[in-house]
Amino acid sequence: MRNHDLIYKEECYKVIGLCMEIHRILGKGLNEIVYKDAMEYEFRENKIHFSREKEFKVSYKNVVLNHHFYADFVIYDNLILEVKACENIHDDFVKQTLNYISIAKSNLGLILNFGGASFEYKRVINTLSN
Repeated sequence: MRNHDLIYKEECYKVIGLCMEIHRILGKGLNEIVYKDAMEYEFRENKIHFSREKEFKVSYKNVVLNHHFYADFVIYDNLILEVKACENIHDDFVKQTLNYISIAKSNLGLILNFGGASFEYKRVINTLSN
């Protein structure tokens, strides 16, 4: 995929910029919930439509299972944000986010990590939705 073909390119650029600002001001070492609160503030201030802790039901065959998952944020109606506050982005987070975007029938998820010395992010693409 060429750089100019990135899905949600402008939206991701905006979100990543806001997250970098949050990390610059708050630094590392806080709980995820604090960064989520700061993100909610920034989304409101920047008029970014979002849902926080959005519930998604999981279907299996013809049944909706009892346990659901909750996306940290869904912005622009289809972009899943997974917020972390740990040393590094691990492969388990990528697998988790792939599952979330698949269940949500989304095309893209962003893992946003505030726990390191620098803000870190990873784009996770759902190749099965195309």
